[in-house]
This record gives sequence, C-alpha cells and structure tokens, in this order.
Amino acid sequence: MPTLISQPTRITAAGNKPKLIDEYIGRVNSRTSGTSVAHMRSPEGWAEPGQTPEFDEFTIVLKGMVRVESKSGFLDVTAGQAVIAHSGEWVRYSTPKDGGAEYIAVCLPAFSMDTVHRDG
Repeated sequence: MPTLISQPTRITAAGNKPKLIDEYIGRVNSRTSGTSVAHMRSPEGWAEPGQTPEFDEFTIVLKGMVRVESKSGFLDVTAGQAVIAHSGEWVRYSTPKDGGAEYIAVCLPAFSMDTVHRDG
C-alpha cells in the first residue's frame, strides 16, 4: 500500500538568515534514505556555506531566483527553471534578489549532514 506523508517536518537551515525547510520525504520525516524532497523558502539576501555533497541535488524554482555558484561560475535559476548540482561538485546556494525564492529540492541519495560536507 502507498505511504501517506500527512505533513512535513520543519528542518533547521544553514545560512546567514532564517530559511524555511519543510522536508516531506527524507531521513527525518519519512525515514527514507534513498531520496529526499523538501520545500524551501528563503529570504532575499540569504546565503549558505559552500558544500561538496555526496548526493545529486535537483532544484526546481517555483518563485524568485536561486543563485547556484560552482568553481566555474554561477547560474541564476529563475521561476520555471531547474538545475542539477552533481555529487562531488562544490556548490553554494543563495537568494540575493528582492523577494527571495521558493523552490523544491530533491536529493539522491537523501540529504544527510554526514554527506553534505559544508565548508568550515
């Protein structure tokens, strides 16, 4: 039988400003290690430390713009667009524009503090 996820779990976010992370599927809310799915809402001017995760991260921007920096430059991903950050690649996420951003993040395998490898 399918598993109903009746509500997400609010996760504490890294970064310089408060950001809302509601995990629907993942290690915390559904005890799922293969994939995580979270709804993110970050304010303008939010930035998190860089990271070199051991998972692929698929981000779909619903509102606003998410900046994804890599060692080779940056991408500004706007509403209606998506980006894939590949496992083992250094990236840093931010929402520098007015209004911040709302987006969905899917990680394969699921996000884990042990495998995100954030910068010191």
